[in-house]
Amino acid sequence: MDSHQGGTTRRRRIALLSSPTSYRTPAFLAAAERLGLEVLQIVDTPEALAREWRWPEAVDFSQPQAATARIVELVQQRPVAAVVPVDDSATLLAALVASRLGLAHNDPDAALAARDKLCMRERLHACDVPVPSFTPYPAAADPRPLAHQIEYPCVVKPTLLSGSRGVIRADDPEQFIAAFERVQRIIASDGADLERAVILVESYVPGFEVALEGLLTGGELQVLALFDKPDPLDGPFFEETIYVTPSRLPEQTQQAIAECTARAAEALGLRTGPVHAELRINQVGPWLIEVAGRSIGGLCSTILEFGTGMSLEELILAHAIGEPIDSFERRGEAVGVMMIPIPGAGILRRVEGIEAARRVPGVTGIEITAKLNHPLVPLPEGASYLGFIFARGQTPADVETTLRTAHRCLSFRITPEIRLHPVTAARR
Repeated sequence: MDSHQGGTTRRRRIALLSSPTSYRTPAFLAAAERLGLEVLQIVDTPEALAREWRWPEAVDFSQPQAATARIVELVQQRPVAAVVPVDDSATLLAALVASRLGLAHNDPDAALAARDKLCMRERLHACDVPVPSFTPYPAAADPRPLAHQIEYPCVVKPTLLSGSRGVIRADDPEQFIAAFERVQRIIASDGADLERAVILVESYVPGFEVALEGLLTGGELQVLALFDKPDPLDGPFFEETIYVTPSRLPEQTQQAIAECTARAAEALGLRTGPVHAELRINQVGPWLIEVAGRSIGGLCSTILEFGTGMSLEELILAHAIGEPIDSFERRGEAVGVMMIPIPGAGILRRVEGIEAARRVPGVTGIEITAKLNHPLVPLPEGASYLGFIFARGQTPADVETTLRTAHRCLSFRITPEIRLHPVTAARR
């Protein structure tokens, strides 16, 4: 911490680790400003660009050891009270940096386990946390001989992508082969080496899906919000749409979900900071699908307020620097968000009906985040949403109805993307 001459005021500073395209960065920067925190913003940047730009805070997160050394060097010049990752790409690096600096942190192995789906499955299974049965396969494998060894339905997924990218359900051998090959292409397009990567094949768990937002302190889980996902997520792809809180599930079921999430965090070794868990609920009880050592993605946190009006990001930053928090209780009525699904691939030309959607009673905001005249890429290849609709109401059912009504007001003009291929001149 820095002391100012002529007074006892101390400026507080955090290191914020983010990807350049994260939806979440502006919210964390705004939260830091409201809390009076100075921010050392470290942005994930390919090494070649970092060298060319000569921007000290541009660091290649894909090289964790080198990135750790570089960030520690930066922080030695500008000491920080906490290292905060914005999204999945930075959780392991934040743990490595904080451990080097002697700051509060998750063990790097725990951060990796919450990032790598195979490592996560292995740890959760070893600690008897209910998870789908799973088998890892080399990503370069030929799926044809595997197709008749699989129990159906199954789910094929990469181990390191997030936001449901590359997650595909298969109900028979033909679908399995197509899904496996598609995941191979997605992994390769993301820059991974198929010879070293892994593809997971899991049993499909039927049920109702929820998302839990929580905060860990010394390994103890504080539930901040439990979201119902009222749209069925049955596949073949698993595009999330509506989140509504508070949950309409019975209190006993909600308690079981919280206990399952706490057991999962303990099994992975997570002990501090935000957690975001995805679970499925059926007649057996809760099944842990994923748990991440970061907060909710997209712009979904916009709908959450706590205590005397703190945003989720303010809560996370205050917790990270050890400030006392008046209340973890969520404020206000029922709230919800719709992540507007991408209706198809192509070029987004126009969005109509936004004003009509905003006039729907209960709508508190609409953000179209996709850029006009740019390509739209739906799941399972896509990594972003078309936009977000936010709403509040007296009950969760009211909020769900509001979101669906507003979405029906919107229409999207999408034209096919014309790909140009170079023409080789004929030899004379």
